[in-house]
Amino acid sequence: MKKQVLNIFTVLALGLTVIGCKSEKKTETSEAREVVEVAVEAKYKAIPEESMVMWEANKIVGGHTGTINVSNGVATTKGDQLVGGNFIFAINSLACTDIEDEGKNANLIKHLKSADFFEAETHPNASFEITSVEGNNVSGNLMLKGIKKNITVPVNVVTTEDMMTITSDEFTIDRTEFNIKYNSGKFAENLGDKMINDNVKLKISIKAKKA
Repeated sequence: MKKQVLNIFTVLALGLTVIGCKSEKKTETSEAREVVEVAVEAKYKAIPEESMVMWEANKIVGGHTGTINVSNGVATTKGDQLVGGNFIFAINSLACTDIEDEGKNANLIKHLKSADFFEAETHPNASFEITSVEGNNVSGNLMLKGIKKNITVPVNVVTTEDMMTITSDEFTIDRTEFNIKYNSGKFAENLGDKMINDNVKLKISIKAKKA
């Protein structure tokens, strides 16, 4: 088995530990960038049921964790090196992993899909398009609610003869940069314990089969 280890770390379980609201360093964002063209030798097609972005959002007290699944996507390689890829995440697949009560879980998902958050009816997809790969760092355009920002995150890539796994390091974005402003302290006053942290933790995990 060939292994390309870009940055070794333990893959987070889907049930991430919920922590209280605290100051966190967010991943730097910049304007969307053009994809750096690289010769491609092989393509790997994402397996939707095994590929997702894991999220963690926190309030003053408590918070929630969950997933959003890939609907389709392709990673490209040259030799053993990851050189590109584009992954589409279906907002309607959004799930919460920390609320056991079915009714409360369903209510949260309905709210998250509403105009207060992801506005799923208008923006049914999110995406991550790799723009360049440098060492253990992958840069790409992250799109939420139709807004694209370029980010750079370390990843771990493992390839076998016909399979590939790509797992990003955990990174933190400011949701308000993507027009998700509900109960943000930047845009409303006197929220008390209803204030939701602007910083949201994300982690991308992709499993793909050689096309």
